[in-house]
Amino acid sequence: MKRLIVSLVLYVSVACAGAETYQAPEDFLREAFSGTVPKPKLLWLTGTIRDRTKAILGHDPAQLRVRYWRQGQRSAWILDEIGKEEPITTGIVVDAGKIELIRVLIFRESRGWEVRHDFFTNQFRQRSLTADDKLDGPIDGISGATLSVRALTNLARVALYFHQQLPAANHVAP
Repeated sequence: MKRLIVSLVLYVSVACAGAETYQAPEDFLREAFSGTVPKPKLLWLTGTIRDRTKAILGHDPAQLRVRYWRQGQRSAWILDEIGKEEPITTGIVVDAGKIELIRVLIFRESRGWEVRHDFFTNQFRQRSLTADDKLDGPIDGISGATLSVRALTNLARVALYFHQQLPAANHVAP
């Protein structure tokens, strides 16, 4: 029994050691909305939305609904995507159909952590989605971080697509 407990503690310690939190999701939301975070809402991933999300990601979405925060034409999304083996938690702010901010909040992979730096994430600013669900400009990769770059690029595309699925801003209370 003692060995089992020690093994379990070591396993949990090793599993948790790989996660690096750069910004708590609640802090990201406070920053995104200047301190006053709107109530969360849900976008259900059914039908066409699910199909297009699957096409963007290259796999089925992990959940049936996604939480988002919205104020006027501005929405914030906290999304996860697998880099190589572990999820990368990313916060994305979309304003009037363009990415305003993308930030790695929690990184769990052993490689590719360079995607958290501004020199990389700033490339996404003012990017929008084309008719074929691609970003409207190139994103330069990082040698040794290809899967993390792909994960963030796909999350940016998904956040832009999700934003397009929201009701018109004039129907949403600020």
